[in-house]
Amino acid sequence: MTKYKIIMDTDPGIDDAAALSMALNEPQIDLRLITTVAGNVSLDKTTKNALTIVDFFNKDVPVAAGAKQPLIKPLEDASHVHGESGMAGYDFDAPTSKPLAKNAIEALRDEIMNSDEKIILVPTGSYTNIALLLSQYPEVKENIEKIICMGGSLGRGNMTSAAEFNMFTDPHAAKIMFNAGIPLVMVGLDVTLAGRITDETLAKINEMGRGGKMLHDILLCDFDRDETGTAVHDAQTIFYLLHPEAFETKDYWVDIITEGPANGETVADVRAAYHDGKTNAKVCLTVDKEAFNDWFVSVVRDHFEK
Repeated sequence: MTKYKIIMDTDPGIDDAAALSMALNEPQIDLRLITTVAGNVSLDKTTKNALTIVDFFNKDVPVAAGAKQPLIKPLEDASHVHGESGMAGYDFDAPTSKPLAKNAIEALRDEIMNSDEKIILVPTGSYTNIALLLSQYPEVKENIEKIICMGGSLGRGNMTSAAEFNMFTDPHAAKIMFNAGIPLVMVGLDVTLAGRITDETLAKINEMGRGGKMLHDILLCDFDRDETGTAVHDAQTIFYLLHPEAFETKDYWVDIITEGPANGETVADVRAAYHDGKTNAKVCLTVDKEAFNDWFVSVVRDHFEK
């Protein structure tokens, strides 16, 4: 069985919590480190939430706290979507685990450089930690296999008309990450809004022990729901890692706008009119919604501790 060594950089957040839950329990994944960043809520809350999910599943994965604010622009969080705590809907016990003494940038560098095989980075929040890592320790690029990030869109945004939330939160960091020369997969709103978790799936996992009930309860609090289901954006990064065949993708050069009313917009060179035909991202265009729902249920059913 293939075992993927990954690091998750995240800002839990309801859908981040779902992605962490999948990564912590999927037997094909070796989650080496979780780093936190301000985004959906403040850094102290995202760090507490990451520790809470690790403790909830009785896992031994280190958590390191990172950037409290974006590189340049002020932080605008999404507590109006995820609740004041960031993980509304379930009565969690307070975490007993503590974050590492070292900050996220140092923890990322150490874990990547000391790994005996290349690491896959999975950022599901703003990309401030990743940008700082790549700027301060460019040598880590040689030991990063690829980046699978949740963010961006080829169409409209969900924070503004133009920008998806993670890109909007720290567009300057996104620009650094996309231009770092590391193979990068963009799992954006084009697929995360189309591949929603259905109400039938939520009903199923609600009957599958405490882990399933926890996910059911927090996902019911996600404001990104419509008649077709709930968008669990960040969990699709983990689904892509394990099942890339469920996605249609195309390689593009993607630029990130860093100022003005389109701040945070991801602009793909769909006509190959610029950049001399070069590309910097594999962009997910479509996803098999049924396969995503089947996988989501199967992880909870087969791998969550009952």
